[in-house]
Amino acid sequence: MHATRLFRSPVSVSRRVVGGVLLALSLLAADASLAAGDGPSLREALQERVALLREGRLAVGGQPILSRNVLPALYEGGGFEPCWTDRERLRALVAAIDGIAADGLDPADYHAAELHRRLETRGAATAADSADLDLLASDALVLAIYHLRAGKVDPKTIIPEWNFNPRPQTDEAVAASVRRALSTGRVAEEFDAARPDHWMYGRGRELLAAYRAMAAAGGWPSVPAGPSLKPGATDARVPALRARLAAEGDYRGPASEATVYDEPLVAAAKSFQERHLLEPDGVIGPAALKELNVSAERRVSQIRVNLERARWVLHEIGNEDHVLVDIAGYGVRYMHDRKPVWQSRAIVGQPFRQTPAFRAEIQFVVFNPTWTVPPTILANDILPQMRAGKNVLAKKHLKVIDNQGRVIDPASLHWANYTGRNFPYQLRQDPGDDNALGRVKIMFPNPHLVYLHDTPSKSLFDKDLRHFSSGCIRVEKPRELAEIVLADPDNWNKATIDATIDKGETRTVNLKKRIPVLLIYWTVDQDAAGRAMFKPDVYGQDAVLKAALDKRAPVAR
Repeated sequence: MHATRLFRSPVSVSRRVVGGVLLALSLLAADASLAAGDGPSLREALQERVALLREGRLAVGGQPILSRNVLPALYEGGGFEPCWTDRERLRALVAAIDGIAADGLDPADYHAAELHRRLETRGAATAADSADLDLLASDALVLAIYHLRAGKVDPKTIIPEWNFNPRPQTDEAVAASVRRALSTGRVAEEFDAARPDHWMYGRGRELLAAYRAMAAAGGWPSVPAGPSLKPGATDARVPALRARLAAEGDYRGPASEATVYDEPLVAAAKSFQERHLLEPDGVIGPAALKELNVSAERRVSQIRVNLERARWVLHEIGNEDHVLVDIAGYGVRYMHDRKPVWQSRAIVGQPFRQTPAFRAEIQFVVFNPTWTVPPTILANDILPQMRAGKNVLAKKHLKVIDNQGRVIDPASLHWANYTGRNFPYQLRQDPGDDNALGRVKIMFPNPHLVYLHDTPSKSLFDKDLRHFSSGCIRVEKPRELAEIVLADPDNWNKATIDATIDKGETRTVNLKKRIPVLLIYWTVDQDAAGRAMFKPDVYGQDAVLKAALDKRAPVAR
């Protein structure tokens, strides 16, 4: 379970929230006579079980009760009155839990099978059985609402640098949602309210349903290996390609066994390539063939993983303007009213120097920046080459600067004596066309020393897979982004920005208003036409998150 005060702290629920829940429980007390067994007997059974729950020793039908602090607080404060004496309310809960599969979550994590079994036998239940069912249902409700609001997996267990806030006031909101569900019986509505209120989440659920249907129908045919298939060619694999492209709707023409790779099929292949961030040239080479032969089941898993990521972050994305760095999609977008109004191709970190996922605020822009070699590049790239006698400083036009700001002759240093730990100087590159940061740097101070910047290596933006940096994000159109974030057209428009850069002098300009920047690893998306997009998992994070998502919810301590 996602690490949170809701489950981990004995005092996690405020008195105000507990009071509200107690009021709801008191409203339910009138229904207690409907429970199996007499009232005092059922209350005693609940009291015994809550005591065991406090000690972390309660399981029902082999299902551990995970909410070890919230549920005891609810039942203790309510005089151990049962919460689920209304059969229709209980049926509504079970139906909502069954429906949670549409979110990519597993109903088994919320005691679905045991709830079904006990619901059907409830008429002849003893007080002990009724108490077990009551606690099982309450636990399922709390877990499900919490996971829909904040995710099942704690993102920090997957991404150590994660600093996004969970949905505001998650603890109080979950408890309030439980209170409403108990008092009104509108369980499905509380599940809906817990889901991210964002079109991307709704679209993700639609995609999951569609791809599950494809997988259930047998998926799609694979396309046999062979030489690159070019437009106009005749090849025995063309019928398989046609059927494969028809499965996801890229090809909408008639079925055919024709072996000519004709124009309608080429157009469908280009559509597929665009949706998978490949060069849309219609040539079916190794990269396209690899994506074509990813199974429908794997696409289902990919969508499930990204729905979990959505639960981590989409609650935090409101209507305010922000910059979104799409790490897996090699792109940067400026978002207004939750929609992209500007975007640019980008270059992100290599798999062994990954661009981290985190949030920060853009504070200033630097024109004609200098570049100081960061610690990682210094230790892993520059110093090893200098110790090997390769004068990389001259090649990169780097100066050695001491702590007084003086330039030191690199020939005077004994490079064999230095490592990243004991090197007492800075290596700095002056502004210019060859500067590693290009002509623009967009700064959002953070402990990872990551920022958005220009680059002199423009040709790399033409690559399909653009993970070449040491962690920072190179932007293809940095001047346009600088103009947008500065939001000062009178003083900082295209003409004034170009003129400032042409002067060659370093100039720092503070933003009038800081702008959030969100760096997100997101491998399923949709394009402007609403088509499903699947991005390469270059950092291998999908498999790690899927494994965590598939684990049963851990016991809360």
